[in-house]
Amino acid sequence: SLGRMFSGLAQCGCWGCFDEFNRIDVSVLSVVAVQIMTIQNALKEEKEKFMFEDILISLKRTCAVFITMNPGYAGRSELPDNLKALFRPVAMMVPDLAMIMEIMLVSEGFKDFKMLAKKKFTLYQMMLQQMSKQHHYDFGLRNIKSVLGCAGALKRKADPDTPEQILLMRAINDMNAPKWVSQDVPLYEALLSDIFPGVELPIPNYGKLEEVINQVLEEMGCQKVKHSVAKCISIYETKITRHGNMLVGGTLGGKSVCWKALAKAKCILKSMGQEGMEKVIFEIINPKSITMGELYGQYDEATMMEWTDGVLSSIMRRMCQDEKPDEKWLLLDGPVDTLWIESMRPCLN
Repeated sequence: SLGRMFSGLAQCGCWGCFDEFNRIDVSVLSVVAVQIMTIQNALKEEKEKFMFEDILISLKRTCAVFITMNPGYAGRSELPDNLKALFRPVAMMVPDLAMIMEIMLVSEGFKDFKMLAKKKFTLYQMMLQQMSKQHHYDFGLRNIKSVLGCAGALKRKADPDTPEQILLMRAINDMNAPKWVSQDVPLYEALLSDIFPGVELPIPNYGKLEEVINQVLEEMGCQKVKHSVAKCISIYETKITRHGNMLVGGTLGGKSVCWKALAKAKCILKSMGQEGMEKVIFEIINPKSITMGELYGQYDEATMMEWTDGVLSSIMRRMCQDEKPDEKWLLLDGPVDTLWIESMRPCLN
């Protein structure tokens, strides 16, 4: 399929950028090197037509191939030397996060953007240095953009007289608090009060949600532990701001109980006529029980022309075609590794 892409790029003269290129197997990368070299040689010789994989095709001189890669990650290959030689490397530098925060805050309509950007940058730097190192913690640009987008949404919905510090503090708290491990919570609260002195977040009103979650936990035969109810509400809050969520924890940590209790509670509240609640329909897949091709779909190996949907793609298509207002949850229940989760990233982006 890569060969067909290169052939198309050469014939129509367009640019192609291949993301995470070093995730391809080394054996395939060697073949790719030969294909790219064939196109580059034809360009050097200024040919109008050339032989590409035993087929005579036309060549437009504007065609170009770019690749992006993150070296040193798990599940990545080192590029063969003959392929490295065909590309001119461009090293990327770490962006100026403080400036990005300022620009995003002013674009979201915040008036005191300079002071707020400085506070947020300082808070993230202190959290990065002082909090424990966990795999699921993220203080990078993706998290910053998500938080500032959430702050902008809160500002557009809030009363015009609401202090901007409270809006930003609430966005930071809503997007980050659910993922802190218990040992980091006191430190996080201390840092937040130091950066935003004298500012207290209003206690949110969840209506009957908390009451119904307690009722559902009792029906499931579970103890009504305050921590479990808080985690159910954290999932509810995180779900409002993100369409991709990950529940992280050890075996028998209560992950399945929390999302099942929340799903059932939302269904009950919908039947009671609670505003803003919808029925939840969910599908569960164990991503490690099947191959990548069976999970996402694949081309027929013999012809490379006929596409067969995978389990995930067929369920996703069915959910997207359903126009009912019900919430559709697709749960990938199993250990996370780079081999299957990386392919989810374009979908989540």
